[in-house]
Amino acid sequence: MNAPGKVYLIPTMLSPDALQTIPAYITAAVQPLRIFFVENERTARRYLKALDRNINIDELQLHLMNEHHPPDTTLAKKLLLEGHNIGIMSEAGCPAIADPGHLVVQVAHRINAAVIPLVGPNSILLALMASGMNGQHFQFVGYLPVKPPERVKTLKELEIVSQKKGQTQIFIEAPYRNNQLLKDILANCKDHTQLCIAADITGPEEYIRTRTVKEWKNAVPELHKRPAIFLLYADR
Repeated sequence: MNAPGKVYLIPTMLSPDALQTIPAYITAAVQPLRIFFVENERTARRYLKALDRNINIDELQLHLMNEHHPPDTTLAKKLLLEGHNIGIMSEAGCPAIADPGHLVVQVAHRINAAVIPLVGPNSILLALMASGMNGQHFQFVGYLPVKPPERVKTLKELEIVSQKKGQTQIFIEAPYRNNQLLKDILANCKDHTQLCIAADITGPEEYIRTRTVKEWKNAVPELHKRPAIFLLYADR
């Protein structure tokens, strides 16, 4: 029986014009691959062409996966057992982080297929690095609840946990809901709690600032439809 194929976790750009943030060795890893699980076919094709214009897009298999369309893990298993290598790409940043790519990775582990994470930009770590907050003890909680009462409740709980544990709380929101999330943070968190807003990371409009909630109230930024990540830290 042949050894199973490998799964390559391929980082993508956080900003559309930030190809310089992708290490050169990513192109070499991508060139031999013919099968990919991707969040968006159009942007995946554009990214692959940016890496190497000689890649024949028409020869590739692009299998869709997103929050509304989970990856076909049965197909992934079949392909790997047949010895095919698979690439996984998120819409932005590192795959299998806050996206369904981890389901393909789970399949790989179950059949002893090698999983190869490739180095690239990660908004969580870049924002944490630039925030000045506790980088030894932090929690990424992903998306907060959509409904306002539940979102406010979660924010208050995260603030309490941060204060008790000295733990940085990191979370994200759909870009079109950023302003409402920020409004809820400023209305419900304590004045002395620190908040870092990191928007358009690695892009030409990159914006990273850490201030207290009280200070943010005097200078509220416009975040509508800007990719952003939020970090909260309540002093003990």
